[in-house]
Amino acid sequence: MDEAVAAHTRAAALTHHRSVTVRAEHERLADLLRRAALPVSAMDFESQLRHYEPRPYPATGPGGDEADAEPRWEDYAPERPAGADPDEPPTRRLLDSGFQRQLAQARLTHQRALREWRTRRAGADRPAEDESRRVHEQAEQARARAVREYNETLEECRRAYRLAEPAAVESLLERALAAAETATQDVPAPCRAVFRPLTRTAVLDLDLPSLDLVPSLTGYRLAPDGEILPVPRPPADRATDYLRLVARLALRALQAADAVDTDEILAGVVLNGWLRESAGAEPLCLVSVDADRDALARTRLLPAAAPYAEHDGEGVYADAEQDEALVRLRQLGAAVTPDPYARAGVEPAALAGATVPSAPDLSANEFAHLVRELLTRGGLEQWSVRLRGPAGLVATGEGAAGSALPGRWVVWASRGSGAVGEEEIRTLAEAVREESAERGLRLTTGRFTDEALDLTGEDGHQHIHLVDGDGVRELARAHLGLPLASGH
Repeated sequence: MDEAVAAHTRAAALTHHRSVTVRAEHERLADLLRRAALPVSAMDFESQLRHYEPRPYPATGPGGDEADAEPRWEDYAPERPAGADPDEPPTRRLLDSGFQRQLAQARLTHQRALREWRTRRAGADRPAEDESRRVHEQAEQARARAVREYNETLEECRRAYRLAEPAAVESLLERALAAAETATQDVPAPCRAVFRPLTRTAVLDLDLPSLDLVPSLTGYRLAPDGEILPVPRPPADRATDYLRLVARLALRALQAADAVDTDEILAGVVLNGWLRESAGAEPLCLVSVDADRDALARTRLLPAAAPYAEHDGEGVYADAEQDEALVRLRQLGAAVTPDPYARAGVEPAALAGATVPSAPDLSANEFAHLVRELLTRGGLEQWSVRLRGPAGLVATGEGAAGSALPGRWVVWASRGSGAVGEEEIRTLAEAVREESAERGLRLTTGRFTDEALDLTGEDGHQHIHLVDGDGVRELARAHLGLPLASGH
């Protein structure tokens, strides 16, 4: 009987110990969620400037040896006798012959020490001090030169950045992204950047942490027969907790990119979060964001309060629909996997593979920005987007008289390799009439059918103008001075 009780006690203690270990894993995740939501420091050029502050030569001489400091009179002056009246005026002591002898002796001793000190300074120690001072001055000149050269290099990088040179923009972004990781260095989430001058968009690839980071158990329990049983967490709860961490890491990267771009070189940011489980496996995209500058400016990217709070019966975890970071990410139009543990991926908004992209490589925001830039440079002002989706957009604009695009226009732009037929040309003509516009422009990165081309030559459709993929690439080269690769 005693052995059974002892065995049950040992099992209960082991159950408690394992449950405490699981609880520590939950607390570690909770702490990680808190740190991942800490605001990032701006890493713009101003914050990276260095300042030179000269260090004075030590007043105590070579090596800072205070034993060879100039003798001070205060160290030699006779002290007040221990039994002297504290209210006794100073003149009373000057009349004391004993004090006068002490004062004279102290002055002689101080003068002798001062002569000896000056002799040492002017003699054998002078070359050593001169050498020490020379070394100090050389070190200070080297420090000042290093600061000046660093700031000059930084200014060169800033000029290249303002010219939107890809290497300079990418270097600045990656420094800012690396600095943002400081609070969670124990769980690395490296982020790489590719800048596309054609659309002034940064494409960020964020490596997401392992799925095993989120605890799969709530604890352990002791069965009646003495067996120690794990208590698994509901799969939906575990998936939610992982997505809460992903949302914070994604928002932090977006905030770092937005904060560093003080010269407003970026028109938008695309962020893809990748799960890379092994060297040979294909990476899986679990989150993708396509945000333009205006959307980033309107969004408070990181939660202002604590990342989560205790909820009765919920421990440290909150429901996904209540999580502020996930809500903000979805407000940016992010595509988020419904279940990371089921390996359910999402389609990346754009891929970071090419600095010179083709039309299929562009995100929806990139394509809209490109079309607007091309037509605005061509003279089409007062741009107003009426409808926009992943495949393209519909907008209106007005060109001044005498410009390349005079009058009011309805623009229908789409990307894709398929051919545009005559039915779409008729639809655009109807939209031109409804908008009381004068002309319509059908732009595609693909091609037009022969029937569509013939239709625009007929009476009633001659006000519809067509631009195919070759035309788009030519416009990019003519108006932006940048290439758009051909793609399929």
